[in-house]
Amino acid sequence: MQRILLLGFAGALGALARYGLALLVQRLNVTGFPWGTFVINMLGCLAFGFIWALAEERLFISGETRLILLTGFMGAFTTFSTFMFESSQLMRDSEWAFVVGNVVGQNLLGLLLMFLGLTLGRLV
Repeated sequence: MQRILLLGFAGALGALARYGLALLVQRLNVTGFPWGTFVINMLGCLAFGFIWALAEERLFISGETRLILLTGFMGAFTTFSTFMFESSQLMRDSEWAFVVGNVVGQNLLGLLLMFLGLTLGRLV
């Protein structure tokens, strides 16, 4: 039960961090480019890799803490970082067909499904 509460708390912090950082970046943005999301996703990738390395290679972070940070906080902050981490793991393992399938598939299918959802939502 404590693990679930900690995951929820970390998730709430991640969501609040995402919201706050996106507001800050968008206020500084003078273009139409979605810099808030861009900055969050790039920062998320950096943080995910850093936390993973500390946990796996340096053993500075326990498995329990890694779960709370990566699944709880980072899961609410950005799922893009998980997507990139999984893609990098496939690259490390030379699973090139899976890399292409994951990167191209999630991006193209994600766009198509977004448009489908928008269309269905407008029809309702």
